[in-house]
Amino acid sequence: MTLARSEPTPSFAEATGSFARIGLLSFGGPAGQIALMHRVLVEEKKWLDEARFLHALNYCMILPGPEAMQLATYSGWLLHGVRGGLMAGLLFVLPGALVITLLSALYLALGQEPLAQGLLFGLKAAVLAVVLDALIKVSRRALKTPLAYVLAVAAFLALMVLNVPFPAVIVIAALVGIIADLVGPNTGAAQAASLQSSLAPVAMPEWTRPSLRRFLSTLAAWLMIWFAPLILLAAALGSQHVLVTEGVFFSKMAAVTFGGAYAVLAYVAQQAVEIYGWLKPDEMLTGLGLAETTPGPLILVLVFVGFLGGARLSGFDPIVGGLAGAAVTLWFTFVPCFLWIFAGAPYVETLRGVRWLSSALSAVTAAVVGVIANLGVWFALHVLFADVGSWTAGLISMPVPAFASFQPVALVIATLAAIALIWFKANMILVLATAALAGMAWSVL
Repeated sequence: MTLARSEPTPSFAEATGSFARIGLLSFGGPAGQIALMHRVLVEEKKWLDEARFLHALNYCMILPGPEAMQLATYSGWLLHGVRGGLMAGLLFVLPGALVITLLSALYLALGQEPLAQGLLFGLKAAVLAVVLDALIKVSRRALKTPLAYVLAVAAFLALMVLNVPFPAVIVIAALVGIIADLVGPNTGAAQAASLQSSLAPVAMPEWTRPSLRRFLSTLAAWLMIWFAPLILLAAALGSQHVLVTEGVFFSKMAAVTFGGAYAVLAYVAQQAVEIYGWLKPDEMLTGLGLAETTPGPLILVLVFVGFLGGARLSGFDPIVGGLAGAAVTLWFTFVPCFLWIFAGAPYVETLRGVRWLSSALSAVTAAVVGVIANLGVWFALHVLFADVGSWTAGLISMPVPAFASFQPVALVIATLAAIALIWFKANMILVLATAALAGMAWSVL
């Protein structure tokens, strides 16, 4: 593994200051966050060159979990090893985590107030536009072949009509990609070779070189960090306690969240509402709207889910239970991200040469388009209609709205937000704030 730098490696204090700045300013979803990191690390500081930054980004995009947070961790690891990766990853996540936890507590305390209800009504309507914008962007990047379109449609139908579990959709898409690679041409290896050839052969720090001994010790240490708290929670509270259930559930999400936060939100919402009872039907929209207004990865919406689950079902004081639920969710969602980077980064060169892996991940990316479309439909039904039921016939099960409960004001706010975001490229925070104010005004009127 190689790296070309035009300036000396920064001191740990200097790197910490820059990653703190990135963490505090990382609004706007992964695209904006990656652009911010590129501007700071490549253009301003010149600590990483263009080829190495893109190489790291491509690796992070094949991992489960938030790619922007993992790119920050990878960049910090390149500069200062494990302590650098921990510093960069934590600074990217913790500011947003603190904000979303505070907002979750405020929602629990004030969410039923009429003015707050109006604010959340407008915010949820605008979230529809945000999801539509994400769907358009991902579709343009992922749907380039007939097979990709087929996988996207199949994933949508599997989730919306047949209720196939999200992890199964991801696994099946990956298998289809591998089979397609075995029977047809694949350009992923050529693209990987092109990028690899652009990396300058400069000496790298010792910790970036592959080592089986280091890999095994890193794997053992981070698996212990990941699962030891879960074992202790189960021993102290019992295996059926909500905090233990959250730990297990979000550990599973951490391992299958290919495609980013949008890809799993519908599945998480379904499980949290229908299976576990942590949320009410429209509260995932509330959480997503709140998460869009905070710095850090969008997957922090899961902290909102964990907070409400702990507040309502832990048996503790609501605030204490909520804080415990938020902490559990944060731990089991993000600790695996450090494992993927610290154990896998030294082997990136080898991974990027595996052709079937590139094909499998391309297929997963295509399926994610269908997953996000399913999320959009699910959210649209719960925003535009106050009452949504279901229709079941054999293996088929579909949500069906009560048309008498249609909310035209929500449609107006969502449409105007979509026009602002997609057509005029307006700032997302400004659009969300305007929609929230519109919802408040409607509640007053």
